[in-house]
Amino acid sequence: MAKQDAEKTAESKGKKKKGKGDAGADAADGQTLSGKDYDRELKKLHVELVKLQEWVKRKGLKVCIIFEGRDGAGKGGTIKAITERVSPRVFRVIALPAPTEREKSQMYAQRYLPHLPAAGEIVIFDRSWYNRAGVERVMGFCSEEEAQGFLQVVPLFEKLMVRSGIILLKYWLEVSPEEQTRRLASRSDDGRKIWKLSPMDLKSYDRWDDYTKARDEMFAATDTAWAPWHVARSEDKRRVRLNVISHLLKHVPYKDITAEKVELPKRKIGRYKAVDYPFKYVPERF
Repeated sequence: MAKQDAEKTAESKGKKKKGKGDAGADAADGQTLSGKDYDRELKKLHVELVKLQEWVKRKGLKVCIIFEGRDGAGKGGTIKAITERVSPRVFRVIALPAPTEREKSQMYAQRYLPHLPAAGEIVIFDRSWYNRAGVERVMGFCSEEEAQGFLQVVPLFEKLMVRSGIILLKYWLEVSPEEQTRRLASRSDDGRKIWKLSPMDLKSYDRWDDYTKARDEMFAATDTAWAPWHVARSEDKRRVRLNVISHLLKHVPYKDITAEKVELPKRKIGRYKAVDYPFKYVPERF
C-alpha cells in the first residue's frame, strides 16, 4: 500500500545514523536540516500526496485539515509545502478574512460551513472556527461568555462532522517566543514578507501568556477522541513541514492507483498553417 510506503519513508529517517545534515537527526540535537536533504524528503512526500489525491477522488473521501498556532508559527509555509504539487481543485485552501458586519450577525460557525469538503475534496483551513478560542478571545473581539459557549459546543459540532464521513485532522504548530520574535522581525526587513506583518500581529505580540492560557483551555475542552489535536514543534520550518505531511499521510488511509504509466497519444502537426499575426510578445528581459 502507498500508505505503508510513506510510513517506511518517514521511519527510515529515524533509523539512519545521525550526523551533520542528516535528515534523520532529531530537532532536539540542534542539527540543521540542509536544503538538499529537505528537498529530497519533500519530493518523496509530494509523490505520496499525489497518490492520496487520486485515492480521495476515486473513493469520494472528505478530508478537513485545520492549522492553528501563534503568529509566525509556520502555518502558511506548511500549507504551501502540502499543496504546491497537487491540484487546487482537490486540495482547497481556506483563509477567511475578518468577518463582515453581516457575518458578525450570523450564527458563529455559519461562514465556515460552506467551505467544508464535499466528496473528493481535501479542505485545508489556514485558521478556522478556532479563531473564537484564540485571537477573538484574547483580543476582545468576542465576550468571555461567547468564548466559553464556543468551547462547549465545538466538540459536538466536530462530532457531527466526523459522523457525516469527514476525516478531520487538527494541527497546532508550536513555536518558542524567541523564534517567533525572530520570524516576525524578519518580516519587516523582507519586501516579500512585509504583507505578513499585520497590525493585529503587532497588537497581539505582547500577549504571549494570554495566548498560552487560551491555548491550554482550548485543548482541555476540544482535544476529543473523535477530533484530537496534534501538536507539531515548528522551531525548524523544514522539519515541521516534513513531519506534518508524514503524519497526514499516515492518518488518511489510501492506496496507490497511479502505477499505470500514462502514454501520450500520437498527433499530427502541420495540417493547419498559423496566420502571420502581429502578436504582442512579452519583452524577454531574462
